Amino acid sequence: MESWEFGRMVRRCRDRVAPGTVGVPVGSRRRASGLRREELAQLAGISTDYLTRLEQGRATAPSAQVVGALAQALRLADPDRELLYRLAGHTAPGPDMVPSRVVPSVQRLLDRLAHTPVVVYDATWTLVVANAPYDALMGETSAWRGIERNAVWRNLLGPPGRVVHTPEEHAEHQARLVADLRLTASRYPADRALRRLVAELTELSPRFAELWEADAPAPPPYPSRHKTVDHPAVGRITLDCDALLVAQDDLRITVYTAEPGTRDAERLALVTVLGTQSLAEPG
Repeated sequence: MESWEFGRMVRRCRDRVAPGTVGVPVGSRRRASGLRREELAQLAGISTDYLTRLEQGRATAPSAQVVGALAQALRLADPDRELLYRLAGHTAPGPDMVPSRVVPSVQRLLDRLAHTPVVVYDATWTLVVANAPYDALMGETSAWRGIERNAVWRNLLGPPGRVVHTPEEHAEHQARLVADLRLTASRYPADRALRRLVAELTELSPRFAELWEADAPAPPPYPSRHKTVDHPAVGRITLDCDALLVAQDDLRITVYTAEPGTRDAERLALVTVLGTQSLAEPG
């Protein structure tokens, strides 16, 4: 890896990203025209210390996942994205790999939903991006690392989330995720990271191994469904949860909304405001 060149490129790209274009609140006393180091780290889901070491050339082996997260957070065009991968000693993912990139057209859609909780997963159900309202609603995602970012792991082995499920609903959701992951594995047989994920889940979770080996069809999907979120600040909120599939890029986008004029809409608006206030920093 050309560590110094990699770090220099990340710094240059960070300096030219306008905070408002990536959903970062801009305070009146802000001096930096680009992203602060801690802001990019949060967007990419890595620690500020690790990003500092990358930029200074002291960390020399970022994973392809980290490079992809940085490229996504910096919104790099294809030539710069490929260069960043090359400087890190990796090849940019090709058509035989699970795509995990939010293309500009999808990013524009997400920008228009900046005040609505939205989360994007790739075809392995690994988190690609979650916006600030989503984190305010569901809990902070920026600290998740490695397999913690995978929704299959979180639903089978992770800590309890804020979504309220009956045992039957939770079991159906697990089965649906595993069945979808099995379909992904059949579409991307050459993806080594996907094979490692399946092996790790099989080793860690007897429930996953049972569902994977059963090869049963997934429960019927819900084109639109309600979800109840138990939020620590405002209590329970019942929301419409719509899952959108971006077929060409194999991304899963989930959007949470409430009917205007309802108590749930008022609570969701309050959650969004509280979350935005906690993320904003003076200066």
